[in-house]
Amino acid sequence: MTEKQVIRFRLNGRPVEIAVESHESLVDVLRRGFQMYSVRESCGQGLCGCCTVYVNGTAVSGCLYLAVLVDDCDVMTVEGQGSFDALSIVQQAFIEREAFQCGFCTPGMVMMATQLLQEHPLPTDEEIRHYMSGNLCRCAAYTEIIAAVHRASELMKEHGLTLPASTGSAV
Repeated sequence: MTEKQVIRFRLNGRPVEIAVESHESLVDVLRRGFQMYSVRESCGQGLCGCCTVYVNGTAVSGCLYLAVLVDDCDVMTVEGQGSFDALSIVQQAFIEREAFQCGFCTPGMVMMATQLLQEHPLPTDEEIRHYMSGNLCRCAAYTEIIAAVHRASELMKEHGLTLPASTGSAV
């Protein structure tokens, strides 16, 4: 049995701590320890985007990221973007443009779309396709996802809003 290490970090702005084994992935710890079921593991290889979370403002694949590395970090899941009463702009745009079918990929898509809009507030279709290429939708809702990103960009412009700047690029 591996010796566990206690890590402390901020999860969606709230201080938390948990004992983890050195080999545990961030997605496993978020699901097991904090019931963050929006963070999904599908491929386990960082290829599908279903496990996308932010670590210190940068999108990472939670299935590839060791949980021990988030000690003293800020971790955000899609739950940290909004609430049932107050959705984020990107979440609202995904609903308005019906950019989901089964919904399995939606949390990861919302996380990557948010980071895209932080870096490119008025993205072209090509920029959206390129940036979102690491997120797979098995239902093929790509047209609606592109429309949702454009709608989020419009909403940001209409309301004079910007998203907080990211600290890096996707991993």
